Order: sequence, then structure tokens, then C-alpha cells
Amino acid sequence: MPATLYYIIGASGAGKDSLLNAAREQLAAKGNTLIAHRYITRLADAGGENHVALSSDEFEVRKARGLFKMHWAANNCQYALGIEIDQWLNSGMNVLVNGSRGYLERAKTLHPNLQIIYIDVNPVILKQRLISRARESASDIEARLARHAELSACVDSDALRIDNSGELSTACAKLIDIISR
Repeated sequence: MPATLYYIIGASGAGKDSLLNAAREQLAAKGNTLIAHRYITRLADAGGENHVALSSDEFEVRKARGLFKMHWAANNCQYALGIEIDQWLNSGMNVLVNGSRGYLERAKTLHPNLQIIYIDVNPVILKQRLISRARESASDIEARLARHAELSACVDSDALRIDNSGELSTACAKLIDIISR
């Protein structure tokens, strides 16, 4: 069976990073799925996901040398996924990536068979999470909630959905189930 690229999208605060971190050990034990680290022009200790921190200059050098399979700008940072994801897929490993909804159409042209996994969350819970992390103003939070509503309404019909409004372990079990199919 060919390997699958799982492209995870969802609103900021939906718990994508928490879900990937929770699934990491179980997926490693199965031995057929890798979670790609993103390269980000953000400090390593800035909180959130485990990523490879790059300066803007380092990012641009790697981009110019063709070391990124996918790259985009969002939230005043540059993000990328390395060309290693193709090596992993070619070796028969499934790959999970924390993608960008804004880059999704381009990602589908690069990997037409990618499987979208949409991490959904109740808007009330999302608002609580955004407030509790204290990284954005009230107006920024309202803008994020509006983008979440737009995304929920227009996400691809073939996307697999995981509701991460409740216990993280429940969403994690659903993700593991999807990958195990």
C-alpha cells in the first residue's frame, strides 16, 4: 500500500500541535508514520509546536537552495516543510504535516493524493483557548474566530474531521484510527 501524506489544518487554537504531540509516541511504536517538523522563523522557545527555528536569512538560503518542499508566510513568520517528506513517502512511511489552510491548494498540486485532516473545535472552546494563551488582542481573537467559521464552512468535503473540543485523548484516538486504516 502506498504511503500517505496527511495534511492537517485547523484554526489556531484548535489543538493541532497538542494532538500531534499526543500521537507522536503511539505512531512511533507503529513504525509506519512520521510527523514532520516545520521550519519557522520564530524562536525555538516561543511556545507552541516543536519546530526548527531559523533566522530569516537562514530560511531564505534554504528556500533558494530548494531544501523546502512547501513554504508560506503567516502570522508574521515564514513556515516550511522540508524536502525530506518526499524521501519518507518514497520509503513507504506515512507523513503527517501541520499545514496551512492558505497553502492547501498549492499542497494539493504538489501531492494530489494527500489526505486532508481538519481539526475542528467548538467556537466557544476555541475562544477560551485563545484567551488563555494570552498571545493576541481581543480584536485579533475575534478575527481568528471569524476565520475559523469561514474555514469550517468551506473545508473540502473529502477532508477527514476530528473534533478536538473535548478530551485530547479522544481526538488522539481518532487520529491514530485514521492513520491505522
